[in-house]
Amino acid sequence: MKRAIFPGSFDPLTLGHYDIIKRGLTLFDEVIIAVGINAEKKYMFTLEERKKFIIEAFKDEPKIKVKTYQGLTVDFCKKVNADFILRGLRNPGDFEFEKAIAHTNRSLSEIETVFLLTSSGKSFISSSIVRDVIRNGGDFTGLVPDTVVVKSL
Repeated sequence: MKRAIFPGSFDPLTLGHYDIIKRGLTLFDEVIIAVGINAEKKYMFTLEERKKFIIEAFKDEPKIKVKTYQGLTVDFCKKVNADFILRGLRNPGDFEFEKAIAHTNRSLSEIETVFLLTSSGKSFISSSIVRDVIRNGGDFTGLVPDTVVVKSL
């Protein structure tokens, strides 16, 4: 079985994430969406909210699992028997950053990183941009799946 993890904080899940995950399903038998827990980070959405957004967005997709993890991504890959890390690239800056991480992961284990380019119509979307739109009362609905519901701030 070809199993990949798609790691991230997903604060919140965006249409860019959704695009990469859906396209990744054509390459892998199973994609585990790995929601990272980082005690140093301040999240807009709770871990449970972030997981719920993802679970609801992919509720009809049996090849998707949602799990949480802490620590090194390569250690999580070993724990769930994943041989691949799936990552999306929006721009050249993403490539340079992700390339360094991929080389580090490869030096720590036998894990392969597979990069997919985000679809052109979604390449500008990032979780940080979505959070800024939400904080400022803007219309974020064209940036996230319908399952991302924001309580009044």
